[in-house]
Amino acid sequence: MKIIITHSSMVPIYEQIIDQVKSLIRSGELCENEILPSVRSLSRDLKISALTVKKAYDHLEEEGLTITVHGKGTFVAAANKERLLEEQKREVEADFELAIQKGRKCGLTDEEMRQLFELVLEESLC
Repeated sequence: MKIIITHSSMVPIYEQIIDQVKSLIRSGELCENEILPSVRSLSRDLKISALTVKKAYDHLEEEGLTITVHGKGTFVAAANKERLLEEQKREVEADFELAIQKGRKCGLTDEEMRQLFELVLEESLC
């Protein structure tokens, strides 16, 4: 399991872990019943606190994406990929709503925001 942490990101490290594990599950790279690295192992590999990894694993378990078996480890639960994808779409939609509100506060018209969105979308493809 490959997790990349960006220390300069405004996103907390535990959320970066959560987001990447969710993406790995959705893409099928992490399958049902597959074991995740131990908290200590992942914290050592990422050079971060074990408490940060534990927090991420706890959130994943609360969301029903993983199951922790005491003494055995943390495993990928039988996840509904459509539910996970729908959740991620809702998060993107919420980000769009915030961007639209900010654009309106700045006085941008809907057309200016569409043009800006298209420009950013094109730049992200490069």
